[in-house]
Amino acid sequence: MRWNRLVAMARKESLQILRDPRSLIIVVTMPLLLMMLYDYGINLDYKNIPVYVLDREGSQQSQDLLKRFDASEYFQVVRVARDYPELAEALDAGRCQVAIVIPHDFSRRLATGRPAAVQALVDATDDNGANLVMGYSEAVVAGFAQDVQLKWVGQRGLTGSRLPIVVDARTWFNEELESKAFITPGVIAIVMAVIGAFLTSLTIAREWERGTMEQLVSTPVTRLEIMIGKLAPYFVIGLFDTAICTSIAIWWFDVPFRGHWSTLFLSSALFLLSVLGLGYFISVAMKSQLAASQAALVATFLPAFLLSGFLFAIEQMPVPIQLVSRVTPARYYVSILKNVFLKGTPVALLTEHLVALVIFTVIIMALATRAFRKRLA
Repeated sequence: MRWNRLVAMARKESLQILRDPRSLIIVVTMPLLLMMLYDYGINLDYKNIPVYVLDREGSQQSQDLLKRFDASEYFQVVRVARDYPELAEALDAGRCQVAIVIPHDFSRRLATGRPAAVQALVDATDDNGANLVMGYSEAVVAGFAQDVQLKWVGQRGLTGSRLPIVVDARTWFNEELESKAFITPGVIAIVMAVIGAFLTSLTIAREWERGTMEQLVSTPVTRLEIMIGKLAPYFVIGLFDTAICTSIAIWWFDVPFRGHWSTLFLSSALFLLSVLGLGYFISVAMKSQLAASQAALVATFLPAFLLSGFLFAIEQMPVPIQLVSRVTPARYYVSILKNVFLKGTPVALLTEHLVALVIFTVIIMALATRAFRKRLA
């Protein structure tokens, strides 16, 4: 491998990028656009959930419970219903997501130490959202029930009594339980995968469509020099886009960054090499820029979105799908990003994921190099 030939090939590809305004637009605007779309468009936080209430008793205790719902950051009481059909109509029309019904004997049953039932009607068209709403509702009622129980015990002279079990919960790594801290690192992986593979998928296909493949084949440049020279500019661009996305995540979306920058860029470099090699392999296999770009998007975006743990927990997937995810480089990169951003995990504890990225990079680069043939047939 000759250094001067490699530099010449990299310079040729760099000039091609500068002369192609579409590539420049993709390089500059796509990271910003995707980061904004995903971070603002995907929000798993359920707050200010509209609530209708029907208080059939109207006592001080029933009002106390309803005020706890309204005081919670997760709920917002938007209307006090007159009757049960109004609740059903509001749920059906989508004006509220949960309706709380308090029975007429609520306070009387509490005063006598008997259990009192509170009905919560939840719109379960979105099952995940319904589960969250039910969990929030049960937490509000449980807090109210605990206070009622302590007060009831105290009124009977058992002031020293306490509940047998008290849960003191403390969240680590994502203390505010905000979905953006969970989502944003995965968005960086998707952006890198899409941009890297999409741009490099056009390299060889462009030579075929513009009729310059004959000139490339006739040069003394080896297959390895062609691949490295063509991928080098995109590797620099990928690292630049990684820095942009990371800066947006930290200083615009306030995602905590507790790890070391060297760990971030080492893992990013390995992941970029794997997706760049994949894009180059697709470009060699397909002689059309349109077909190559579409294949690159399908081969990178879908696995990165569905099989990387970006949004969906891999542990909850069927076993065959979990096995498929193990041959997806984005799975390991997303895991590294979340650990570096939220936990500050040192590189020594990420060795397994980094080794996996190295293996994928070597395999993909080897396949991409062997796939290119210096002939026109």
